[in-house]
Amino acid sequence: MLQASELTKAYNGVVALNKLNLTVNSGEIFCLLGANGAGKTTTINLFLNFVTPTAGRALVNGIDVSAEPLEVKRHIAYIPETVMLYPSLSGLENLNYFTTLALGHKRPEHELLKLLAEAGLAKEAAFKRVSGYSKGMRQKVGIAIAMAKNAKALLLDEPTSGLDPQAANEFSKLLDRLKADGVAILMATHDLFLAKQVGTRVGIMQRGILVSTMTTDDLGHADLERIYLDIASCTDAGGAPPRTGEAEQRTEQLPSAMQGAVAGQKEAR
Repeated sequence: MLQASELTKAYNGVVALNKLNLTVNSGEIFCLLGANGAGKTTTINLFLNFVTPTAGRALVNGIDVSAEPLEVKRHIAYIPETVMLYPSLSGLENLNYFTTLALGHKRPEHELLKLLAEAGLAKEAAFKRVSGYSKGMRQKVGIAIAMAKNAKALLLDEPTSGLDPQAANEFSKLLDRLKADGVAILMATHDLFLAKQVGTRVGIMQRGILVSTMTTDDLGHADLERIYLDIASCTDAGGAPPRTGEAEQRTEQLPSAMQGAVAGQKEAR
């Protein structure tokens, strides 16, 4: 489970993330939508302890990320926009290396090959150097690494950016499988279709504020693209950074169709 409690990050007085309250349960995919600079990647980075919070806490399975970063790493996996692997090694060798690093011991080769196959990587590709892999193949190795270390939480930052439609569809199926296995998944994305396809819940961020959340039922009856664009248009003309209390002001500006969703977010706080 992933939890953010009043999670805030400011850089030189500019608020990148403003009092985020969020829970992602086991077996749930929470998709964060928003324009560049909305706070999506900052949220991911705080859970990964890449940056320290200005205020509030990020928790993974009840463990404070800032207080116990090494313990948190045992429970979490991360797939960025581009999975960084050793190009001179094969997919199998990369999986073996990162799995051994995470677990402290090696797993048998046949188990690793099975994981790569389950992630959708062809057996012959597993023995080839990663330098010849497509982006989609790299993503599959990243998924296999997450499965190999039995991560309870998975963080993704624009994972389907640059993937062709077939590769993106295969990646969506892998996410569904991890969700079924009880993994808590938090994904930052610009992809409205992906969010609606795989998301258990979707949250829309604006200038560091989570301004709305929608459940699967909400998504089934909503024009997500229209809602997203309507919310994105509710900004200051001058592009000023968020200030304390601004979330409540912006809630009043949202389309009436989304007032209930935002009210639910405020109650959760």
